[in-house]
Amino acid sequence: MLIRKTATRSPASRLTRNVAALLGKTIDRRTFLRRSGLALGAGVAATQLPFSIVEPVKGAEAAPAKTETKHTVCTHCSVGCSVDATVQNGVWIRQEPVFDSPINLGAHCAKGAAVREHGMTHDSHRLKYPMKLVDGKYQRVSWDEALDGITAKIMQIRKESGPDSAYFVGSSKHNNEQAMLMRKFVSLWGTNNVDHQARICHSTTVAGVANTWGYGAMTNSYNDEHHSKTILFLGSNAAEAHPVSMLHTLHAQENGAKIIVIDPRFTRTAAHAHRYVRIRSGTDIPFVYGMLHHIFRNGWEDKAYIEARVYGMDKARDEALKWTPEAVKNVCGIDEEDVRFCAETMAKNKPSTIVWAMGQTQHTNGNAVVRVSCILQLALGNVGVAGGGTNIYRGHDNVQGATDVGPNADSLPGYYGLTAGSWQHWARVWNLDYDWLKGRFASQELMEKPGITVSRWIDGVLENNDVIDQPGNIRSMFFWGHAPNSQTRGLEMKTAMDKLDLLVVIDPYPSATAAMAAMPKSANAKYQPNPNREVYLLPAASQFETEGSVTASNRSLQWRERVIDPLFESRSDHAIMYAFAQKWGFADELLGKRNGAQNIRLIKVKNYEEPFVEDILANEINRGCWSIGYTGQTPQRLQAHMRNKHLFDPTTLRAPGGKDAVTGYDLTGDYYGLPWPCYGTPGLKHPGTSNLYDTSKHVMNGGGNFRANFGVERNGVSLLAADGSYSKGADITTGYPEFDHVLVKKLGWWSELTPEEQKEADGKNWKTDLSGGIIRVVMKNHGCYPFGNARARADVWNFPDPIPVHREALYTPRPDLVAKYPTHDDVKVFWRLPTLFRTVQQQNVQDKVAERFPLILTSGRIVEYEGGGEETRSNPWLAELEQECYVEINPKTAADRNLRQGEYVWMLTPTGARLRVKAFITPKVGPDTVFVPYSFSGWWQGVDLLPHYPVGAAPFVRADAINTGTTYGYDRVTMMQETKTTLCQVVKA
Repeated sequence: MLIRKTATRSPASRLTRNVAALLGKTIDRRTFLRRSGLALGAGVAATQLPFSIVEPVKGAEAAPAKTETKHTVCTHCSVGCSVDATVQNGVWIRQEPVFDSPINLGAHCAKGAAVREHGMTHDSHRLKYPMKLVDGKYQRVSWDEALDGITAKIMQIRKESGPDSAYFVGSSKHNNEQAMLMRKFVSLWGTNNVDHQARICHSTTVAGVANTWGYGAMTNSYNDEHHSKTILFLGSNAAEAHPVSMLHTLHAQENGAKIIVIDPRFTRTAAHAHRYVRIRSGTDIPFVYGMLHHIFRNGWEDKAYIEARVYGMDKARDEALKWTPEAVKNVCGIDEEDVRFCAETMAKNKPSTIVWAMGQTQHTNGNAVVRVSCILQLALGNVGVAGGGTNIYRGHDNVQGATDVGPNADSLPGYYGLTAGSWQHWARVWNLDYDWLKGRFASQELMEKPGITVSRWIDGVLENNDVIDQPGNIRSMFFWGHAPNSQTRGLEMKTAMDKLDLLVVIDPYPSATAAMAAMPKSANAKYQPNPNREVYLLPAASQFETEGSVTASNRSLQWRERVIDPLFESRSDHAIMYAFAQKWGFADELLGKRNGAQNIRLIKVKNYEEPFVEDILANEINRGCWSIGYTGQTPQRLQAHMRNKHLFDPTTLRAPGGKDAVTGYDLTGDYYGLPWPCYGTPGLKHPGTSNLYDTSKHVMNGGGNFRANFGVERNGVSLLAADGSYSKGADITTGYPEFDHVLVKKLGWWSELTPEEQKEADGKNWKTDLSGGIIRVVMKNHGCYPFGNARARADVWNFPDPIPVHREALYTPRPDLVAKYPTHDDVKVFWRLPTLFRTVQQQNVQDKVAERFPLILTSGRIVEYEGGGEETRSNPWLAELEQECYVEINPKTAADRNLRQGEYVWMLTPTGARLRVKAFITPKVGPDTVFVPYSFSGWWQGVDLLPHYPVGAAPFVRADAINTGTTYGYDRVTMMQETKTTLCQVVKA
């Protein structure tokens, strides 16, 4: 089997043939690796670099060069690799991997090694100035023209259709401060029609995991895998999607850990495994139940753990026992011996952990897949222990943080929900009048109703208004750091773009949105584009041109320093928010300026003002996000961590001692990046929580227990932890509910609050007490967790499937299984929209879609590119490494179709899409499956969109996007899109 890429994957260099003139001074891969420090371990002088931007400082050659090192973080996945940027006279001349970082230990992947080249040059392919679409071509305009034009248009739309006619897609590339400000900005506009990439990558994780035991995040860390004895990858190809994380996995393997990979493809991760098992895409639940079947039959479960800390495992056990080896083989295609091996290895080599990413989440029953993985770990007693847990790998550099504090359609920062109490809490934090804020919305009902999700914004435009649960359709759309090719149903998305009245793209790169918006509609399209539509492109600064905190997948926060000032005419995202707020009439409210107080100061950057990022963290995030412990990570503490990475242990992430030379801050006992929850005020000096729910540690030492977030009993059964199950050193040695002022008084602890704390905490619970007094007394004085001590839930009674059950995909290759494992019923109103399940599945069975499209189509990431890919495919270093989109197809399948390696083929999907890609014939996929990477765009059904990009701003590598052809299908809880299991046909081009 192939375990690494070869030249056969992209045999012809279309980049060299067609874009050589655009590249100019290109370099080869060897030179790229050498100059990135991967070969020689050091950077090169600025004068050696191609695309140099040192010319503007030549006049100052006689003056001594001012050289400084800026600490920053790679922008490409959730691992959180540190980068040291060398800046000379304001010019970024060199980058180096950080060997002191406990996370990346001096390593970079190809993307990380190339971050300095992301648009840092005069001839880069960034969006350099504002532009407007005029007669099908983008023309340069000034910032004032763009801001005024957008303002006039959106105010007209608001007057005609109300605030919910606007949609704002935020970004997982925004830092925490920008993400929180984005949610505030949209709230001040008066809508919940806001979302970001987490909806289409890990919303099912957040919902499924949070509803199992309290917090919807990775329980442990990459580093904690050093303690693992078994690591099960189910839905993760970490070697390509999170390459540097494999440092920790391989270290665990060196320590004796068994690596198991379950995947429809033999991936690079599988190449490192002790056992690889091929599974039919979309059948994760039967596989895990097959493991649990063996675990329960053989008594391998942790009975004492279940008795003390889990609710509803008996129902999960009953479901697991239905999945006999014969049933599992029929549905998954996996032999009993493989399933038993996985179960026995996980059970007998503990602590064992499970790793997943979008292979589990992007399904119409993704929430159930996630929950059955949690049930497996609860059955084995693997949650809340070092080396165990659920290690959930996020995709973008701040998708975790943006989810925690940013633009979600169903919650305010910190997952506070949308109830009146949540809005009142954040109005206090933001220094706003609640009644004024309420008046910004069309109604209180809409203020407290989740908005449309980003996965369905196109239906918010196209559906008949009488079936949408808001006053009008979406008429204006802001793509604020989001690539459209990362979403399904591309053909319909083009229609929706053409129907809008206003489309605004805010991004360092114009993204595929610009080309899709500018290209004419298909000749056979049965709609008329909106002749009055206006399209604007606004250049956002990169994250290296601003500062702020980002949260890695392990919940650690890291502080990015501003490496250089924004280049060209770009502005930081928060500066653009403030500029709009000035035009739209709520600038003071955005800054929290009222009654002589002001939360956020302004600073001057170049020729404009922007909100001061440190104030956003300290005065709003730290003051408001008590619920998830974003209150202790002040800018000063995080900056001290970045300066002293060498003090932290690379396995435990803890600093045994040491002080920051700049501030004198004592880092002793802190976990690196103060991983949330970092509870209480900064004065409490909570160290952060490396491993969630670990009862073997005191709560002031990073320990914890399961969250009491679901009541105290269910059907007469206690939901609180059993007697004797509690965090080390707790004064309460049994289960207890979450703390509020009433419970604190009943326990006789109220007098331990200061008079000032009592005044603030009276009538509040631990999540809304802005003094932090309840948390301080409960944790520091009594060793208890403010969110209570409860049992995890195997039975999530508030979900459509309280116990996870297998349901066949809407576009299943096994229509014979639909009757036994049907999808959900259709839903009339779901996130403001009607959503189809059974209707689509039954129609596909009736139309025999699986006969016309017999191949399972799945997609995923490759190491060279990420996300929508515009940024990385515009990087000349990375563009050389992968120049073609391709389809992996099994040799037998290819032979049946007379396909040859390296030739173009057509991929046909049930949507009517035709995608032209290269054939990559490989046994990595089985005869029933094909795989396409999802980070390509720039073609439209075989036609190059180069003429429709802004001049000089098209990515070097362009190709058909797989999501142009992916099909309808959404998770029943979160509206996650289905990208991992659909159908296609592949034919000779």
